Amino acid sequence: MTFSTIIDRRATDNPSGPAIADSSQRLTNAELLDLVRAGATHLAELGIGAGDVVALKLTNRVEFVVLLFAAWRLGATITPVNPALTDSEVARQLEDSGAKLHIIEDGAHPIGDVLALAVPDLRREPGQEEAAPPVVDSALLALLIYTSGTTGVPKGVMLDHANLEAMTAMGRDALEVGPEDRCLLILPLFHVNGIVVSILTPLLVGASVVIADRFNPHTFFDTVEKERPTFFSAVPTIYSMLAALPDDVRPDTSSVRFAVCGAAPASADLLARFEDRFGFPLIEGYGLSEATCGSTINPVGGPRKAGTVGLPFPGQELRILGADGKPVPPGENGEVNVRGANVMRGYLGRPDDTAAVIRDGWLFTGDLGHVDEDGYLTIVGRSKEMIIRGGENIYPKEIEDVLAGDPTVLEVAVIGLPDEKWGEVVVAFVQARPGATVDVKALMSRCREQLSGYKRPTAIHVLDALPKNTVGKLDKRALRNQRGRGVPVDSSV
Repeated sequence: MTFSTIIDRRATDNPSGPAIADSSQRLTNAELLDLVRAGATHLAELGIGAGDVVALKLTNRVEFVVLLFAAWRLGATITPVNPALTDSEVARQLEDSGAKLHIIEDGAHPIGDVLALAVPDLRREPGQEEAAPPVVDSALLALLIYTSGTTGVPKGVMLDHANLEAMTAMGRDALEVGPEDRCLLILPLFHVNGIVVSILTPLLVGASVVIADRFNPHTFFDTVEKERPTFFSAVPTIYSMLAALPDDVRPDTSSVRFAVCGAAPASADLLARFEDRFGFPLIEGYGLSEATCGSTINPVGGPRKAGTVGLPFPGQELRILGADGKPVPPGENGEVNVRGANVMRGYLGRPDDTAAVIRDGWLFTGDLGHVDEDGYLTIVGRSKEMIIRGGENIYPKEIEDVLAGDPTVLEVAVIGLPDEKWGEVVVAFVQARPGATVDVKALMSRCREQLSGYKRPTAIHVLDALPKNTVGKLDKRALRNQRGRGVPVDSSV
């Protein structure tokens, strides 16, 4: 089985059953199949075939899912594009992925020379006959998910259909979901979590999906009461916002069995307060794009340990390696390694980077943690310098390169500092070139032009000199203890 034909199976087994919905349309299994077939035919007429890459720069909507399955029927690959990216960031992803077609929102402008198709122009004729049967090959590349390493260079994580098949089967078993479930999609579909946990896994097991409008803590539970989902997946920032609602907000959450909490650490206090108030548990897990989303999770039906990210998914192995490269005993910190059929094929066009993180089948995550005597994993830090703001991964080098491009800046260092709402926020420290004066407002403007909102610094501090360690490298730990005068920007960026 590959996901190129799962919609056919659903339409055969239960044609009138609910498949997927958003605020503007609701599709049965048969209707979804009709749209997927029409979409596949349209893509084929545009020259899309096996091995081609289709870029989707779309908000969360039914058409994203239709195009996902339509492309897969042709043997093509989807690379999701964050709608918040700047034109230069989009162009870089289109070029690196080798995208042949770029699908955009109505009114959006094409970027570069890549053929563009606006969503309203997508063909929607029911009963569309396909020119060829769906391509079924587990070795074909299904997704190119772009993530940045500490070098700041975005890399395409190659996930084939075998990865998706393995991960969704693991998710089915770990989350104990089935045909009676209904998932509410909250997270963006340019993230592997949104695609795998909230779309593919529910559709695999015969469940239905409702795509929520843009998250708003004040209207979220209205959607829950209306749509009656049984589970959803979100990040700690979202749960913090919901937990901060006025005490008189007491929604009917009786339909919800659990919610998944991932992408960033959550405090045990938040987990306990949330469950006590809203009546359903937050199931904390851990994963990364290179492992097709998830590697550990607290059991839905078994003992949950707050503060941990749970046990390995069924079919995955976990080990903790010390600095000497040897496994360490329970309770001792080291680098987290995972192994399983869910581990990515590699980074597109980057064999050296791939070899650095995949060794003998083990994925070296760069994250630090330990397991207890029962095998539950606790993440204690990140060996990479990644910043996680509201579940969004941010890599300092990309921001440092933008700031260093200003002619008045000699050196720059970007770090993440704790924030009650977002978990972490981006803060930059710069040192002026001799004889120059740094204009902080100009640096902020530069960031607005070249960086997506969530990547922009909330403050830029100008220091006489950036701290160094004994070998002359920037000492970012020392910077985290500094609170120099900075220029804050709107916290909503």
